[in-house]
Amino acid sequence: MRDALKRAFDVTAAGLGLLLLSPILLAIAIAVRLNSPGPALHWSKRVGRGNAIFLMPKFRTMRTGAPNVATHLLQDPEAWVTPVGGFLRRTSLDELPQLWSVLKGDMSLVGPRPALFNQDDLVALRTDAGVHVLRPGVTGWAQVNGRDELPIPRKVELDAEYLARRSLTLDLKILILTGLTAFSGRGVRH
Repeated sequence: MRDALKRAFDVTAAGLGLLLLSPILLAIAIAVRLNSPGPALHWSKRVGRGNAIFLMPKFRTMRTGAPNVATHLLQDPEAWVTPVGGFLRRTSLDELPQLWSVLKGDMSLVGPRPALFNQDDLVALRTDAGVHVLRPGVTGWAQVNGRDELPIPRKVELDAEYLARRSLTLDLKILILTGLTAFSGRGVRH
């Protein structure tokens, strides 16, 4: 019952979000295209529920040709981030296209952030903690408790805590905290 209610909430909120935010999504897409050559969206291979790989859309914040690794693993991340990309990352506006993945069922509004396909250490720790049974989220408990500043083991601890405590009330709390965190830019390194 809890999962059906969560899915109904996800579909309703993502559908309304895409509809209401469509002018903003269009404006961001145009800004990304005008700011640097390449497509407006980047489709990233991510690890989803049950460790299945799916393609997740984000507004492109990196220059074309950037290595396909987590930003913190790049030698000079700032050299790859586009001028508008830094703003999109700080405000988390680059994440808005993921509402499509929520609508499609690859993601939830709230859950552990989806690992990159090559983040074997994160995937292994999440699998050991049982977190891999959850749909990944646009935001999550770890996101509102440190984002990029957290070491991987701590992220997994917070993901496991979310798994144990998950409820619609906790999801609503996380969504509210995400709004506050996103607009402050707190916890974003690159």
